[in-house]
Amino acid sequence: MNNTLYMVIPCYNEQEVLSETAERLKAKFDSLIAQGKISPKSKIIFVNDGSKDQTWQIIRKLNHSSPLFGGMNLSRNQGHQNALLAGLMTVKEKADMVISMDADLQDDVDAIDGMVDKFLSGIDIVYGVRNNRKKDSFFKKMTAEAFYRLMNVMGANTVFNHADYRLMSKRALDGLSEFNEVNLFLRGIIPLVGYSSDTVFYERGTRFAGESKYPFRKMLSFAVEGITSLSTRPIRMITMLGFFIFLISIVMLIYSVVRYFMGATIPGWTTLMVSLWAIGGLILFSLGIVGEYIGKIYMETKRRPRFIIEEYLKEDENERNE
Repeated sequence: MNNTLYMVIPCYNEQEVLSETAERLKAKFDSLIAQGKISPKSKIIFVNDGSKDQTWQIIRKLNHSSPLFGGMNLSRNQGHQNALLAGLMTVKEKADMVISMDADLQDDVDAIDGMVDKFLSGIDIVYGVRNNRKKDSFFKKMTAEAFYRLMNVMGANTVFNHADYRLMSKRALDGLSEFNEVNLFLRGIIPLVGYSSDTVFYERGTRFAGESKYPFRKMLSFAVEGITSLSTRPIRMITMLGFFIFLISIVMLIYSVVRYFMGATIPGWTTLMVSLWAIGGLILFSLGIVGEYIGKIYMETKRRPRFIIEEYLKEDENERNE
């Protein structure tokens, strides 16, 4: 039966929570193995994304303590999306299904059961979707939901209230490997892979320990990255905005000519200054958006590696590369 499950967990400065995460996941894997839902060859792989604390040392200890745990150490901090991709691409040849999850224990590990069940029923991609935001502050709830709505309006179609907690089959991972862009936004790329998909709803908890890696500033930057990586709609909006301003200028020209022949004095200073500032601001804003796309093209043409693995603690003691 093809039911080998690998979990890929990106880690950045997670020393406070990592041991608890490993303990809970080990209990879940033991339960699923006992039920015959997943193979005893199933593994949990922690990806250290250039942490500055003791995260990598803890991963090494976990690797030595149990054959269930493996570890990858990236050569430097590559960012969450690249760290996640590094894990997915490394384990895809060994696994029948791979679940990605953050290390902070906000994602409910019990949702793994539902994901595995859906995979065994023939589903290739299973999205973990939070069913409510009752535990979020008003500001967090407002900004998070605005994030998903903004992404969809701008053409970067995502699954609402889904982050990076998902199951992917080997076939889906092979499809993902065909996407070679350097500017990664996996929440938007994975729906483009296609294949059968479904959702598992769960209640997202509070962070077990440590600090959030996605404050509002970083979430806003993440949204810009996703929009400009997946959609050209902002550029089309600039075109429509330019056409709209052109129409306004025609109306103002007609108005000025009519007022001139009526012998009325045209108030000029305020109108002129407002027009200059408004159009100047729009030009700079438009140039900024175009610049984002040019910058992305520049980065893509360099074809720089998306990640470099410094060390991989393999699951078999005899295969370790240390």
